[in-house]
Amino acid sequence: MSVETVYCDVAVVGSGPTGLAAATQLRRRGIKHVMVLERESKAGGVPRHCGHPPFGWREFNRVLTGPEYARRLVDSAQSIGVDIKVHHTVIGLEQGPAVRVSTPEGLVHVKAKRLLLTTGVRESPRAARMVSGTRPMGIVTTGALQSMVYLKAHRPFVHPVIVGTELVSYSALLTCRHAGMRPVAMVENRNRPTAWRAAAWFPKIQGIQTLMGSEIIGIEGKDCVSGVQLQNNTGMIRRITCDGIVFTGQFVSESTLVRSSWLEFNPDCGIPVVDQFGRCSDANYFAAGNMLHPADSAGRCWREGVQTAEYIFRSLNTDLPCPSRPVTVKSVEPVIRYVTPQRLVIDDPLTVDIPIQVRFAGEARGRLHLWADETHVQAIRLRAMPEKQISVVLPNQILASHPKTITLTID
Repeated sequence: MSVETVYCDVAVVGSGPTGLAAATQLRRRGIKHVMVLERESKAGGVPRHCGHPPFGWREFNRVLTGPEYARRLVDSAQSIGVDIKVHHTVIGLEQGPAVRVSTPEGLVHVKAKRLLLTTGVRESPRAARMVSGTRPMGIVTTGALQSMVYLKAHRPFVHPVIVGTELVSYSALLTCRHAGMRPVAMVENRNRPTAWRAAAWFPKIQGIQTLMGSEIIGIEGKDCVSGVQLQNNTGMIRRITCDGIVFTGQFVSESTLVRSSWLEFNPDCGIPVVDQFGRCSDANYFAAGNMLHPADSAGRCWREGVQTAEYIFRSLNTDLPCPSRPVTVKSVEPVIRYVTPQRLVIDDPLTVDIPIQVRFAGEARGRLHLWADETHVQAIRLRAMPEKQISVVLPNQILASHPKTITLTID
């Protein structure tokens, strides 16, 4: 069976804020054929499912709902000539660069000069959290809930339990409120909200109890959820009646394509290994957005998409420094969930400081130290909460001594 081959200058996998921002910027820079490959029926990414504000202030200088924001991103891209292909599922990466794509018409082979991966993140479902009990209907993630409510006008339950207190957890509360659902409780295994403390007032003013230091140890129900068993950090067990469960947050990179390819990735956190320009281990491939740092706001991802487009443009014009002899960035601290970029390339001239994004799996206090090989180069006072991300600026002059590694430690 013959497979059609399609050529373009830059192919972008994923049509969320990062991908659409990058594609639009590349067209503005004069790149002729920019193709965006999206597996869903409409472009726009996760914001399409979020029927509440605030979106769009950075990009359009106004506050928009998620669907309004997604439509504006799509309209901006298409108005400048970006070729958006929906129902196009990338099933494999190839050297070249090229991708194998499944479409309603059959398989297509897309070849490009550069390829940008912006596949985003996904929430950890029940199975990944190892929650025991029966398997009735009514157990979803925030993304699935928002898709049901905003895209299908479906109300899957009335009185659910919300698991988690990340920002996306409060987004789930907004979705429930929009659909006329009233959660009976929010459950968090830590002793304080993962999001800002002020966010805890939101469920409180709605009369929704927040149970800190508690976790679900069992789910009840035959056809539909009828209740959950909770255990707090003192060992006490209680039962709550509910008809649904929303598992929120605990985002992980959607890097399946990278895992099944030759591209290097970090097995500890599952994100692609990139340099400060977003280049993967194959310099024809770039990655950006939430697949590198699960999970930032749409506005930050949009801004990163614009910046990565500039790097791709420079790459097409052979204006990026050679990726040979890179400097490895690593952490030896279990409390650090990930560091990105994980590889630094010495730029010439050494004029631009390099921001390193650090995200924490738990609470961290003390001092964050940066070491160039065995030489201590920087110390930063640190106070970070779980799932929080900080930016550490690494002076580019440090790379002038050609160290092999930059290591992060905490004391």
